[in-house]
Amino acid sequence: MITEIGIEVGVPAPKMRVVYAYPYEEMELGDSFTVPLSARAKVLNANYRAGKRLGWVFTAKTEGEQVRVWRTA
Repeated sequence: MITEIGIEVGVPAPKMRVVYAYPYEEMELGDSFTVPLSARAKVLNANYRAGKRLGWVFTAKTEGEQVRVWRTA
C-alpha cells in the first residue's frame, strides 16, 4: 500500500531544549564552581559546548581532587 506524503509549509520547528548539568547560564564573569576530578573529561566537554552556545569563555584548572571552572569572558 502506498501512502501519499504531503508537504506542509509554515509549521515552526520545536525549539531545542538545552539542559546543562552545570550552572553555566547563571554564571557572571569571574564566577566559578567545582566538580570532582572524576568528572574532569565531562566538564571540559561541557565547557566547550556551553561556551559555543552561549558565546562565553570558560576556563578549568585542576585543584587537588577537584576541577574548578571559571567564566572568564
